[in-house]
Amino acid sequence: MAVHALLNIAVRAARNAGEIIVRSMNRLESLQITSKGRNDFVTEIDQAAEREIIGHIRKHYPNHAFLAEESGQIGESETVWIIDPLDGTTNFLHGFPQFAVSIACRHRGQLEHAVVYDPLRQEIFTASRGAGAHLDNHRIRVSKQRALEGALIATGFPYRSNLRYLDAYLAMLRTVMEHTAGVRRPGSAALDLAYVAAGRVDAFWEIGLKPWDTAAGTLLIQEAGGHVGTLTGAPYAQGGNIIAGSPKIYAALVEALAPHVPESLREG
Repeated sequence: MAVHALLNIAVRAARNAGEIIVRSMNRLESLQITSKGRNDFVTEIDQAAEREIIGHIRKHYPNHAFLAEESGQIGESETVWIIDPLDGTTNFLHGFPQFAVSIACRHRGQLEHAVVYDPLRQEIFTASRGAGAHLDNHRIRVSKQRALEGALIATGFPYRSNLRYLDAYLAMLRTVMEHTAGVRRPGSAALDLAYVAAGRVDAFWEIGLKPWDTAAGTLLIQEAGGHVGTLTGAPYAQGGNIIAGSPKIYAALVEALAPHVPESLREG
């Protein structure tokens, strides 16, 4: 499989960041932790991993721009790298082994390349537009599940400012629990989306995500034959509320959640 140069750079940057993350696992108690808000933490490892990713990409593409979780918008360019250096920081801080590095490359507003890297399992999910999605260089596809009955669905719970939607979310959760084989909440949206692409779960939904949470996972799913949209099934513009899944389960989940989506969540 020929790999695009930009994707190669993203893979190397993700692996470098993963090494920083894994090396720090034996000193979690001594890490410097800053609160960005209620139940929203950033560590020196998030920041070090982000610096490594940006630095590695800049060595090869000094004129590209970045949208990164910790640094925000950096520069202006037709090519923008969208980065979450450590998706699942709360898991990481507790030694809970479910977190990832997420890197996407967007050119002229269109996602072109994606990497989600699980540094503990050393699994690397990659995609390039028009070239399919892969896990460790093996082609992956979304699941062939055709109905909610028997489906395994991933989700993320509302927290921080999204707690105002808790009642609506709980109504959604109840419906999904009643009509599927099970619900999982691992705690890393980037990995959840990668798992949808690989067919490990049939669909995923969450409220109030950011572009760096979903950019790489969106392209992975699309290239694996799946669909990504808002809670109402509208086109997904990165960030906000998301449903993603294999085609049949995506459509069924949009329909199942529709009665519980308040007007304030219908825009995105």
